[in-house]
Amino acid sequence: MRHDNSGSRRKGAAPRRRPQPTPPEALPRTRRPPSSPRPGPSGHGQPPQPPLPSPRRRRFRPGARALMEIRKYQKSTHILLRKASSARLVREVCQGFGRGSYRWQVLALMALQEAAEAFLVLLFSDANLCAIHAKRVTLFPRDIQLARRIRGAPNAV
Repeated sequence: MRHDNSGSRRKGAAPRRRPQPTPPEALPRTRRPPSSPRPGPSGHGQPPQPPLPSPRRRRFRPGARALMEIRKYQKSTHILLRKASSARLVREVCQGFGRGSYRWQVLALMALQEAAEAFLVLLFSDANLCAIHAKRVTLFPRDIQLARRIRGAPNAV
């Protein structure tokens, strides 16, 4: 989905350039240490040197990582919520309807979880449209409440 690139949006700061590494031929030549350290008066070799610092990790611009995650999860078809926690929630809700405990088939729990995730994805999609309509990119709770109210959901707060 493309957003409006109007003048009301702030532009980010220009990225800083990293200094170019010096080529090996430009470095001064030094004498190489011997391959095997000679023991000193105490009978031990040279003290161990600290490990070289690892190269710096790549830093993404703000929002780039979120967009990568969005694309990743849009391509996938597997469920995103944990199976055990959603099964516990279903069993807890079922206990409120009767005295005994109900037994659930695994496929029934999976079907409920698929339906719940589909409902949440559509709700967040509608709430995102509400946020974009308000010229925002951040999703607020009031966007979700408005989306539920427009849908006519029962007990919409």
